[in-house]
Amino acid sequence: MTRIAIILGSTRPGRNGEAVANWVYDIAKQRSDAEYELVDIAEYKLPHLDEAIPPSMGQYSQPHTKAWAEKIASFDGFVFVTPEYNHSTSGALKNAIDFLFAEWNNKAAGFVSYGSVGGTRAVEHLRLIMGELQVADVRSQVALSLFTDFQNFSQFTPGPHQADAVTTTLDQVVSWSKALATVRNA
Repeated sequence: MTRIAIILGSTRPGRNGEAVANWVYDIAKQRSDAEYELVDIAEYKLPHLDEAIPPSMGQYSQPHTKAWAEKIASFDGFVFVTPEYNHSTSGALKNAIDFLFAEWNNKAAGFVSYGSVGGTRAVEHLRLIMGELQVADVRSQVALSLFTDFQNFSQFTPGPHQADAVTTTLDQVVSWSKALATVRNA
């Protein structure tokens, strides 16, 4: 069975991302085309990158890196839930991504973002990062506005059309993840 991680990409106390990631996960759990798991980067307690050898060498020395690598390697695709901070993704998510290399390769990714302009600038940066990691990012994405999909910028109340956007993104991530299995298995 194809395995898709829904990665919660914020560690900020009181983060909006937790409600968003749980919402995406609830939609995903109703599907039968893949196995979905919610992965919270906060649970891995990754410090600022502390590996002496570049991740492309695959020679991890820290226990937290090894645990993170094992978790990410177990998936065929990813849906990143990201805030937009200062026109980019969160530093915590970028750091978590940078810990690894081969574990990301030849897999698919989709994005669910949130921010004042839907988090789209965070996704633009993530798409560039995914290209370097040999991750195929899908076209569809979910862009949640702090003005229309949250009450008082903190209580998550997505518009009904947003669930359709999640479904389309999941459809594409699953399809591409399955297709890339032939590359991963070559």
